[in-house]
Amino acid sequence: MSTLITNVGELVTNAPPDRDPGLGPGGFAALTGAALVIEDGRVAWTGPAAQAPAADEAVDCGGCAVLPGFVDSHAHLVFAGERSAEFAARMAGTPYQAGGIRGTVAATRAAPDGVLRENLARLAREMLAQGTTTLECKSGYGLTVPDEARAVALAAEVTPEVTFLGAHVVPPGYEGDRAGYLDLVCGPMLSACAPQARWVDVFCERGAFDADEAAAVLAAGRAAGLLPRVHANQLGPGPGVQVAVAAGAAAADHCTYLSDADVDALASSGAPGSGTVATLLPGVEFSTRQPYPDARRLLAAGVTVALATDCNPGSCFTSSMPLCVALAVREMRMTTQEAVAAATAGGARALRRTDVGHLGVGARADLMLLDGPSHTYLAYRPGVPLVRAVWRAGQREF
Repeated sequence: MSTLITNVGELVTNAPPDRDPGLGPGGFAALTGAALVIEDGRVAWTGPAAQAPAADEAVDCGGCAVLPGFVDSHAHLVFAGERSAEFAARMAGTPYQAGGIRGTVAATRAAPDGVLRENLARLAREMLAQGTTTLECKSGYGLTVPDEARAVALAAEVTPEVTFLGAHVVPPGYEGDRAGYLDLVCGPMLSACAPQARWVDVFCERGAFDADEAAAVLAAGRAAGLLPRVHANQLGPGPGVQVAVAAGAAAADHCTYLSDADVDALASSGAPGSGTVATLLPGVEFSTRQPYPDARRLLAAGVTVALATDCNPGSCFTSSMPLCVALAVREMRMTTQEAVAAATAGGARALRRTDVGHLGVGARADLMLLDGPSHTYLAYRPGVPLVRAVWRAGQREF
């Protein structure tokens, strides 16, 4: 069955991840007056609508924009409970600290599988309705062998991009035995989680894990066949970015407090698709009143930038990639093209995926129809439900 998506006002195609990103900021590329053909779950053709080949069915977009589905490369969706009181306290002036994670750990451990599964599915549906067709999902709220294994198993029900984050914080009961907890993470916990995970992550930050501890976790993960990524430089200057680049991590996430050496390390970490991506999470700064990352500094240095939600119950309880695009444009001074590219092609590069984040021929047919003539509407009309339809692997989801 083939489907012609036609009468498209602007078709954002982007540069495939294995191409030079010179087509536009971060790989952004677009056509006007365009059409697209989907066949067998893939993009079969793009070009001027007047030249479109015949298809089994057609969808008239009425001049609206079509974009690749968002690629949300950083989310924590397996949890129970909520932390609205903590948010209210932050808004009243209490500084954000990593320790609130422990409250979610207690609630998650106590929750039955059905509760966790239902909450996970609800959040995944929220993401899809806002245009997210690829998502990453972390463990990290169990922090025991059975609870972390349960978390990665549940995450694997909704995405292949599953991340083992046993090294989120040192949990209650191990405060005086950090070495013992690291042995648990790098040994029995990793062995239980690796078969259903693709990634290993570590929170390299004050109040969490230092550089040596983080490097040990990533090395153990690599030995188990997992690819590394790092929570880095969120709460203050620190070694996280350097640890990520040294480990060949696909992404260093947060990147709020960076030295010149950190920016240089990211910029020289490798070509697009193989280097360490700086994943920026502006929803976190919105929710914690911390300074926003300096996106312009990273882009000027040639660093590949991604945008993601960091959806979690503590520091950023949003599933909205459109909100993150709008915040990136308004608060981090990214252009609309740069922000959309970072939320699509950049996220794909942060997950080392070549089949998503763009709409080149052969890409997975993940796309969204916006209620507006161009991608600019994502930032131009913030807070408005603009996503009118979503296709994932060629199937219309709504």
